[in-house]
Amino acid sequence: MPEFITPRLRPFGTNIFTTMSRLAAQHDAVNLSQGFPDFDGPVFIKDAARDALYAHSNQYAPMPGVPALRRALAERFTRDTGLPCDADTMVTVTCGCTEALPATVLGLCEPGDEVIFFQPYFDIHKTSVILANCAPKVVTLRRPDASHPEFWFDEAELRGAFTPRTRAIVVNTPHNPTGKVFTRAELQQIADLCIRHNVTAITDEVYERLVYEPSRPHVSLASLPGMAERTVTLSSMGKTFSLTGWKIGWAIAPAPLTAAVRAAHQFMTFSIATPLQYAAAAAIEREQEALGPLRELLVNSRDLLNAALTRLGFRTEPAPSGYFILADYTPLLKAGEPADDTAFSRRLIERCRVAAIPASVFYHDAELGRPLLRFAFCKKADTIREAIRRLETISGA
Repeated sequence: MPEFITPRLRPFGTNIFTTMSRLAAQHDAVNLSQGFPDFDGPVFIKDAARDALYAHSNQYAPMPGVPALRRALAERFTRDTGLPCDADTMVTVTCGCTEALPATVLGLCEPGDEVIFFQPYFDIHKTSVILANCAPKVVTLRRPDASHPEFWFDEAELRGAFTPRTRAIVVNTPHNPTGKVFTRAELQQIADLCIRHNVTAITDEVYERLVYEPSRPHVSLASLPGMAERTVTLSSMGKTFSLTGWKIGWAIAPAPLTAAVRAAHQFMTFSIATPLQYAAAAAIEREQEALGPLRELLVNSRDLLNAALTRLGFRTEPAPSGYFILADYTPLLKAGEPADDTAFSRRLIERCRVAAIPASVFYHDAELGRPLLRFAFCKKADTIREAIRRLETISGA
C-alpha cells in the first residue's frame, strides 16, 4: 500500500491523545491522559446555548465571529491588559486555540522562516510550524534543580535562538504540560528580544484563568511595553468553562496582524457554530460565577493526586496552573531498567488501569521527556480517588 501522507506529517502519526484515550477505553482505565474534564461547565452557559438555537440565526456566522462575542472578548482583553481593543478589527473567533495557532503561523510566516517555541510543548505548537513549512527553533524549559525551584529557561539559549530568519516566537503561558506561569521578568526577556529582532510573538494563553497561586499571576505578553503592536494573543473558552467540546477560541491582535490571521482562517474553517458563539458571549459576561467553584475543584483534585503520586514513589513537579502534573516515574523502575515513558504508560494502563501521557511526545529532543509522565487532574474528586486506588497496585506492576 503506497504511503500518501505528506513526508512532513509522517513523523507525527496519530496524535498521542487519541492513542491513549483509545487504550484507556480498551482497558476500562481511568483516563488521566487527555486534558478534558469529566464534568460539564455551568448550567447557565448550556441554557444560553439552548436559547441561542431559537433566538438567533443557525446559518453561517460572520467570518471574524458574531459581533456580540467579539465585543465581549474585546472588553475582557482591555480589562485584563489595559490595552484598547477594537472588536471589529482586532478580534477573530476560531475553532478553538487549535485552529487559531496554525491560522496565525500560516498567515504570518513564509516557508523557511524560523519560529521559536519552548519544549516541552503542546503538540499543535510544533505541528503548526511544520504545516507552514517553517523551521522550528526549540528552547528548553529545564526541570527544577537546586538553583531553580520551577521550570526555567537559559537566557543565553533563548538569545541564541534568534537569527535574521526568525519570524515569530510561540509563548505558552500558563504552560502545558509543566503548569509553569512565566514571570514578568521572563516575559520581559522575551519582549526585549522580540523588539530587538523585529519578531512577532504568538501567545497561547488558554489556561489564563486557571492560575492557583495569587503570588504568581498570569501576565499577558502583549501588555508589556512595545509588545502590543507585535503580539497575537490566543485563548479559548474550553478550559475556562469546562466545555472543551465547544471548540471556541480566538485571536486578538492589532489590525495588520489580525488581517494575517483572517487570511488563513477564512480558508480553514471560515466561521464557527453560530449559536455557540452567542452562548460564549454570555459565558464571558458572567465568567466569575464559573471560576471560583472550578478553581476550588481543580486545586483539590491536584493536591489529592499530587500527594498520592508522591507517596507512591513518583517525583512530582509543582503545578501552579492548568490541568496537569508532570511526574518522574524512574524511582519506580527496577535496577537496571531503562527509562521508557511509552512502555511505562502502557504498563499503567494494562496493569493498573490508569492512563497517562508519556511526556517524550512533548519534546523535540524526546530523550528529555523519557523520565516523565503527564497526569491530568481536571477530574472530579471521585475519579481521582479511583485512579489513586488503582495506582496503589503499582508495586506489583
